[in-house]
Amino acid sequence: MVEIYNTFSGQIEKLSPIEPMHVKMYICGVTVYDESHIGHARTYVAFDVIRRYLTHKGYRVTYIQNFTDVDDKIINRARELSVPPQDLAKKYIDKYFKDFDRLNVLRADLYPCATEHTKEMQQIISELLEKGFAYITQTGVYYSVSKFKDYGRLSHMSIPELKAGARVEIDETKKDPLDFALWKFASDDPNWDSPWKKGRPGWHTECSAMSMKYLGETIDIHGGGQDLIFPHHENEIAQSEAYTGKLFVKIWMHTGFLMVEGEKMSKSLGNIIPLSEALDKFGANVLHLFYTSSHYRSQVNYTQSAITNAAENLWHIENAFAELQSATGTDISILNEAKNTARKAIEEFEAAMDKDFNTPEALKVFMGLVKYINRAASLGKLSTESAKPLYNVFTKISWIFGLKLPEVSAEEKAEIEKLIEERNKLRAEKKFREADEIRSELREKGIELTDYTNRTVWRKTTVYLKNKI
Repeated sequence: MVEIYNTFSGQIEKLSPIEPMHVKMYICGVTVYDESHIGHARTYVAFDVIRRYLTHKGYRVTYIQNFTDVDDKIINRARELSVPPQDLAKKYIDKYFKDFDRLNVLRADLYPCATEHTKEMQQIISELLEKGFAYITQTGVYYSVSKFKDYGRLSHMSIPELKAGARVEIDETKKDPLDFALWKFASDDPNWDSPWKKGRPGWHTECSAMSMKYLGETIDIHGGGQDLIFPHHENEIAQSEAYTGKLFVKIWMHTGFLMVEGEKMSKSLGNIIPLSEALDKFGANVLHLFYTSSHYRSQVNYTQSAITNAAENLWHIENAFAELQSATGTDISILNEAKNTARKAIEEFEAAMDKDFNTPEALKVFMGLVKYINRAASLGKLSTESAKPLYNVFTKISWIFGLKLPEVSAEEKAEIEKLIEERNKLRAEKKFREADEIRSELREKGIELTDYTNRTVWRKTTVYLKNKI
């Protein structure tokens, strides 16, 4: 049974989907006014691993992630660049897909855009006005927080506490500083006709409308970064439950903040790292191992030592993958041991993941399996038969962690093995300098060699240990 920490209740709860074995997830997406950075990747890798694991457990997962493509940040940036806001949004949506495809994050089942759902938002707003949860001012339509008795329960704070700590937009026309915009009146582009006045939707209204349209009035999991708990998710609950009279979300999940060398990412510090830059330096696998080395709810610190540790883990993982693929022979002396090791590894891996997706503990189990494979290979005991159960578990865990281990074409394989054969011949003739030249040539192509007494194992690597943050 999968157990998940629910931000709303502050407790670990058993996953119990509304529809048996069908999990409906809505994850808040990016506001597309700039490139995605490593903080965004921290959240979306976490939910990608969660989605993959639930799929592994036999659940059907419907995964929706939106794009906020209308927002003051987009409009202001577009004005700075003298480009239409919709063009700027499209540019960064395209860039998002390019970066996250490189990161090997599975695509959502659907990526709805806010600008495509103004009709659904207006329907919600009209109902909230009719029920007395909203009111109209000179500047827009606002939600009256005081009308919703459970406001603040997700944040675990009272309304006075929220008022004291909140940074809210000052608007003299609002009845209460915490009241939030459902629809903002605006005459400049982009704007849409409405029953009240031309304008644009409020940020919080978007996600309620899109979540309910595609997943229903009550969903299983809603997630995002911790910074969205208040006001975004708090406001989503207030407007959605006032609109439907039903529970909006069963389990709320939030990822911890990402720091860079112990400091928060910010433009003022100049330490915002674009995801594309990190991918160029380290590759997708290193980043996946870095993110999964921390629990999704904990703060994670992006440091040189953490990246190096992830790269070193990948080195051993890739070596184990190569050993499993190249295992030969009929030695069955460790067959039963290999079967037991594989069985124990998947059992311990699932036990860790079942308890609120404890990826650090699950990674520890995986690295234990990797160590066993590499040791068995170094002792010459990894045969075709003993490799099979290990390979089965190894590839399952690799997929759940989002690792995409490098493959080679038949032509590339033939060329590599021809060079290795030539190198071994040179070594036998004690022409070590010429043999080392071939090794260097292969290394330039990303091919690493491991020499044993009677054979040489090769692997294609994606590890970039030379790079630094």
